[in-house]
Formats: sequence, structure tokens, C-alpha cells
Amino acid sequence: MMEEMTTLVTPQMEASKGVWHSFERSFPIAASDIRRWAIAAYWGAMPPRLFWDDDYARTTRWGGIVAPEDFNPFAWQLPRDLTEEELRLQGAIPGEETRQGDNILNGGQADIFGARMRPGDVISSRSRLTHWEEREGRNGLTLYTFNETEWTNQNHELVKSRVLTLIHY
Repeated sequence: MMEEMTTLVTPQMEASKGVWHSFERSFPIAASDIRRWAIAAYWGAMPPRLFWDDDYARTTRWGGIVAPEDFNPFAWQLPRDLTEEELRLQGAIPGEETRQGDNILNGGQADIFGARMRPGDVISSRSRLTHWEEREGRNGLTLYTFNETEWTNQNHELVKSRVLTLIHY
């Protein structure tokens, strides 16, 4: 007889709760990176001048070009080996037998924006598992994990904080 799981929380999760990991640093942001991102984001329309026209941007409250809030300075990073935690968060591998908790759904995210990214900024990133909740669901025991990623600039100003919710069943 198969033993029923009483929790999906692992000792690794208990040990990693609140511990920052996955440290990354972006290349310096170039004005052309911001311009290209804005062109792609507003494709088919003229992007706001704040993102590409330095003369105009200097007349705004920002005093120069800033990046759109959804700009990702890590979009052009070199590949790196993933940490054990990052591999675990990718869930089950297609074609392999899954265990309860290996199936993962994106439960959404919430972003808080701080300082705007500007040309020349270098952004640092780090992540941590903040907490979790377990509930009984339609698919049995279900685990909701909350992972925070924080971006700061070279002046240690918070640029963005994202809390990603993952649903494991």
C-alpha cells in the first residue's frame, strides 16, 4: 500500500528559507539596450521619447533617459550553471515519472518598482524562498511557494522586487 504524503516541504526548503542565492550582476546598461527594448515593447508604434531621445529626456523629471519598468538587464547574460534550487524550481522533466509535488504551475507574480534603471547602471540580482503554504486541493496535497527576487543598482538602491508564486502538486 502506498504511503500518503503528509507534507511536500523538504528539509532543503526548510534550510533555504530566507537564504539569498542566485547572485547575478548585469553588464552595464547601454542607452541602445533601452532604446531597443522600448522599440520591441512598443512595436508598431513610436515608443515614448523618454526611452530614446536624450535631449527630450533631460527636460523631464528624470533628467535623462530611463528604462521602461519592465526592462530586463539580464536579457543578454551569458549562460551559467543553475543552482540546485533553480533546478528544483523547474519541476518535472517531460517523459520522466513524476512524484507528488514535482508538477509546478506559475501562480503569478507581484512587482514593486523602485529607482529607475539608467544608461551605465549595473544591476545586481539575488533570490530567496520567503515562505510557503500547504493546502489540500483537487490534486491532493498542494504546496504554494513564494520566491522573492530583488534587483539593486550600483548605489544599492532597490530597482525592483518580485514575488513569484509557484504551485506544486
